[in-house]
Amino acid sequence: MLGILGGVGYREHPVEGTLTRWIECVWTRTRAELPDGYDRIVPDGCMDLIWSDRAGVTVVGPNTTAFMAPLKAGSSSLGVRLHPGAAPPLFGVPGPVLRDGRLPARELFGDAGARLEERVSTAADSAERARLLIAFLYGRARGADEPDPIVRAATAGLHRSPVAEVAERLAVSERHLRRRVSEAVGYGPKRLGRVLRLRQALASLRAGAELAEAAFASGYADQAHFTNECRALAGVSPGRFLQDAGTVAAPPSRP
Repeated sequence: MLGILGGVGYREHPVEGTLTRWIECVWTRTRAELPDGYDRIVPDGCMDLIWSDRAGVTVVGPNTTAFMAPLKAGSSSLGVRLHPGAAPPLFGVPGPVLRDGRLPARELFGDAGARLEERVSTAADSAERARLLIAFLYGRARGADEPDPIVRAATAGLHRSPVAEVAERLAVSERHLRRRVSEAVGYGPKRLGRVLRLRQALASLRAGAELAEAAFASGYADQAHFTNECRALAGVSPGRFLQDAGTVAAPPSRP
């Protein structure tokens, strides 16, 4: 995703090397010198290690529904987004522990998290902050298990296929797939499939696709199905999601 949305500058940057097995991207978000607002954060099945000038370094778990993140005028934040199911080996906790939650790095990682926050908060710029976050994760990756290959393979197909078909394709039982996905991602494969399908459809809309086109290309039965799922997971209709363009004036629905 790349663009300036509603006074919010948002960029995603790829990573290189061995960490690509865990990391999806590094992202940065800045708020122009405009009145305070909120950014609607839609679930994506991922966990993030985030720095913001408001909250320091935090670990944000997988969300089951959208939440509203406050945006102060002139504020900035950046984060490292991990592939669905890839974070638990690096964070040292099962996915469900962080579901719909966030923890300060110093609580999750102890003294190492406190040192990380001090270094990141005093870094000269965003590039240095991102380097420090990635270096921290690289250090943890050296002693961590690889991301679960069953979960990674399931993630590639759940947005298009029912859970039973994905399990059969991977030669595992549905029960086994549910357990593996739930432990790694934080919720089960059925919800993950819904989240990934919505993510793809909203990305298509942002790229300029028509509503019906985005719905069909993302595997929804029809436009109404897409609209209902968007309301259920993102809290608004697809049209309203685009209209908000990244910021809304309403108060957040959760902290």
